[in-house]
Amino acid sequence: MNAKRKDFLATIMINLIVAVVVGILVFLLAYILISGLPHVSWSFLTGTTDAFSGAGGIGVQLFNSFYLLVLTMVISIPISLGAGIYLAEYAKDNWRTSLIRSAIEVLSSLPSVVVGLFGFLLFVVQFKIGFSVISGAIALTFFNLPLLTRNIEESLSAVSRSQREAGLSLGLSKWKTEIGIILPVALPGIVTGVVLSAGRVFGEAAALIYTAGQSAPVTDFADWNPIDAASPLNPLRPAETLAVHIWKVNTEGLASNAAQLSAAASAVLIIAVLIFNLGARVLGTYLYRRVTASNK
Repeated sequence: MNAKRKDFLATIMINLIVAVVVGILVFLLAYILISGLPHVSWSFLTGTTDAFSGAGGIGVQLFNSFYLLVLTMVISIPISLGAGIYLAEYAKDNWRTSLIRSAIEVLSSLPSVVVGLFGFLLFVVQFKIGFSVISGAIALTFFNLPLLTRNIEESLSAVSRSQREAGLSLGLSKWKTEIGIILPVALPGIVTGVVLSAGRVFGEAAALIYTAGQSAPVTDFADWNPIDAASPLNPLRPAETLAVHIWKVNTEGLASNAAQLSAAASAVLIIAVLIFNLGARVLGTYLYRRVTASNK
């Protein structure tokens, strides 16, 4: 068998594998959307859930998911940005840096349920915060930090060394060069990673079962004082998210239409994650064109 024939067969095999993988993904997405979208309505998206049966709408769970996402990103982005800048620009190539990178890799490989149990023992039990929004947000921060840190480090490292040298040759300090030149160039990749990690956080369930809780207390959306117990902005209230709600309906729900409720909530969750992923691509491309003046 000559080299050209081997190359032809290898190309066919690769294309077949890609086609099978894409076909499986399309089938799963189509099945979830076709099964769930007919049961999605405005009242379902904005209604409240019956605490006993799990029937009703997902309005509170949807708000809890976005609220937890915002708190998680507010906590994790500054920490990840600082860690990424340090590893990419200031850390020396020695055993300490290797140890830090190894610790990040270990943290990223932990199952989310382990992160949830750690958060439960530390924040819920030890610190006596209880099942709350803030407990879930901190647990998701541990879950999110490795991904964001590596993304920021790689985005900064991908910037050409000549741009660093240009800034230093103009008399700028290393920090000023980093903030004024390197960070804006790396911004498209950083933003893409942030949005993708947001989609991952939005769909997380296992860690939140043990930290944010499995209940959605009645909230007064007319009360935006975060100190009040009924306020949706209260960080110390339990907060069942959409992903946790899907798990709960499938395992504990007593509603007669539990299958339809689960399918509809799953379709909403999938659409939200797809929007995050597509938004990351669009936003990343837009920022790349703005920063580099490229037409690609």
